Amino acid sequence: MRFAAFVLTAAAGALAAPEGPPQPIFSCGAPRPDAAHLKQTQKLADEEAAFAASGNITTRQVITVDTYFHVVATGNALIGGLLSIGPDASPYHLNTLNQDFLPHGIQFANKGIDYTINPTWANGGNEAAMKTALRKGTYQTLNIYFLRQLEDRSLGACYLPLSGVTPSDEIYTLDGCTIKFTTVPGGSETGYNLGHTTAHEVGHWMGLYHTFENGCYLGGDMVSYTPYEAFQASGCQIGRDTCPQQPGTDPVTNYMDYSLE
Repeated sequence: MRFAAFVLTAAAGALAAPEGPPQPIFSCGAPRPDAAHLKQTQKLADEEAAFAASGNITTRQVITVDTYFHVVATGNALIGGLLSIGPDASPYHLNTLNQDFLPHGIQFANKGIDYTINPTWANGGNEAAMKTALRKGTYQTLNIYFLRQLEDRSLGACYLPLSGVTPSDEIYTLDGCTIKFTTVPGGSETGYNLGHTTAHEVGHWMGLYHTFENGCYLGGDMVSYTPYEAFQASGCQIGRDTCPQQPGTDPVTNYMDYSLE
C-alpha cells in the first residue's frame, strides 16, 4: 500500500459551521472506503498501536513524492480552466502542498506539467479515457488533474489506495486526484481559494478518511488521535463538540474535515 497508508492528521485553517448537520456548499468526491480499505486500514492502525506501545518509533527521512500536474481545459483562456501554473508549479500548488505536508515529513517533487484542451474531460466527463491518456509514473506517483468542473458540486476527488495494485487493474489507471481549478491559491472559488483542497484530496490518496467518517462510533477515521466528529464542519467553530460522549472536541482545523480554504 502506498507509503504504508501514511497516517496524518494535518491541521489547517478553517471557516465556521452551523449547528446540526449542515448541507455543505460543496462536497468531496472521494469514494467512501469499502471493506478492503477498512480491513487494510485496521491492520495499519493495529501495527501503529503496537509500534507506539513498544517505544520503537523513530523519525524517518522526508518522503519525496514524484508528482505530475495535468491541466485540462475547455479552451485557451482562464475561464475555460487553462491555468498558467508556471515551470515549477510553485505559483499555485506545489509550494502550498509542500508547506501543508512538511510538518509530517512528506514533500512533493514536480516531475512535469502538461496542458490539454478537451471540453468533455475538462467538465468531468470520461474520467477513465482522460487518465488513460494522461497518467504518468507508477502507483506511488501522484497525478493531479486540474479541471474546469467536477460533478456533484465537488471541489476535488481522489481514490483511496489499495495494496497489491498492478498496472492491469482499473484502479491503477483511475488513481490520482482531480481538483477544481478555481480552488488554486488566488483562484475564484471564494472561501476555498488557498489551495488546501488539494491537501485534503492528497490525504485521501495517502489513505486518510474524513474526520467525520463513521460519525461518533466504529473507530471514526481510524486514526487514534483524531477526535470523533458526527458530521462535517464548514468553518472554524473552535470548541464545537458533536460527539460529547467521546473525548475531545471536533477536529475543525484538520485538513481531512471540510474546513478548507
